[in-house]
Amino acid sequence: MALAETQSPDTFTPYEPAPGEEYMNEKQLAHFRQILLNWKSDLMEEVDRTVRHLQEDANNYADPADRATQEEGFNLELRTRDRERKLLKKINETIEKIDEDDYGFCEACGIEIGIRRLEARPTATLCVDCKTLSELKEKQLGG
Repeated sequence: MALAETQSPDTFTPYEPAPGEEYMNEKQLAHFRQILLNWKSDLMEEVDRTVRHLQEDANNYADPADRATQEEGFNLELRTRDRERKLLKKINETIEKIDEDDYGFCEACGIEIGIRRLEARPTATLCVDCKTLSELKEKQLGG
């Protein structure tokens, strides 16, 4: 079992490519697949914890302020889980890209996204330059 397989997604061992190593070879793809699977596993554990928490802590408080506080806490937790649900979808799509051998290259310009950027954000689909341009365009159109 490789070291990355036993670590959480934010404490993995950074990949060190050998000199002249081909970009996104089988070893690199396996490295990123494991990061994504670990991340997915952690998110699924959070979902399970939330379900248990909502079931166990669902009290019907007599005091309206206590009830409102509990409901607000539940709403916040559910919004967080909804964001994580969207992230899980993106993780699954990224794993599919790895399976299709179409991972690690910018969707806009086709160049390598880079190992360090992908380790920082494994679901990245754009290189730094294209992402920067995208954000600038979004900023100009939105505000």
